[in-house]
Amino acid sequence: MLAEERFQKIIQLVEEKGAVTVQELTELLATSESTIRRDLTVLHDSGKLIKVHGGATAASSRYSTKDDSVEERREKHREEKLRIARYAASMIRRDDFVYLDAGTTTDWMIDFITERDAVFVTGAAGHARKLSQKGCSVFLLGGQFKPSTETVVGAETLIALQKYNFTKGFFGTNGVSAQVGYSTPDANEAMVKRQAVLQCKERFVLSDISKFGKVSSVTFAAFSDAVVITTRLEDKSFRNCTNILEVDTMKQD
Repeated sequence: MLAEERFQKIIQLVEEKGAVTVQELTELLATSESTIRRDLTVLHDSGKLIKVHGGATAASSRYSTKDDSVEERREKHREEKLRIARYAASMIRRDDFVYLDAGTTTDWMIDFITERDAVFVTGAAGHARKLSQKGCSVFLLGGQFKPSTETVVGAETLIALQKYNFTKGFFGTNGVSAQVGYSTPDANEAMVKRQAVLQCKERFVLSDISKFGKVSSVTFAAFSDAVVITTRLEDKSFRNCTNILEVDTMKQD
């Protein structure tokens, strides 16, 4: 297949799906991974699509490359986040060993936790303080402090995570894509999230509907790696996904 023909097929697939992975493209176009990566670079440089870690998204798709401050994010979709947080908190049981990721929805989640006998680990100093004030047992990870998300990152954090085996993990995300997965703008934070996901038996991503179909710079987990807790889906492309819990729908049943 000639390069121009591949380019046209790649653009067509990306526009149809919104986002595709390198693996999908290699299988669909029957070509090598290195060729696909070069093609994506050419198409990205020409503005035909947006190359992301592990794949590409349509040029018209919602794409974010930086985190808003915690103060800016805290009040966005506040009522949705509260409903998601309340449900997530109700999932914690007495013997759980819980990883609690940084994020505004995971922060709200702490307000609704009633199980005091669970043990928590987090890299977010604010989360640790709130958990301690509620009388919960909490371990705070070490590492380099990242002000924009108020969490720690780096090699020290990764090493610390590797010794833990969590029963449940609750994660924030900047983007939810069936093709690209869960993503965040910062590579260092993505590495921490990825390691934490690996250490969890059950993984839950807390996401308001604004993040569905959105892609950020670095993928930290595949879409199938976690259950997404949200309110009520409006994006029809996710309708057949079995790993999504719609809190509002469940309340009406």
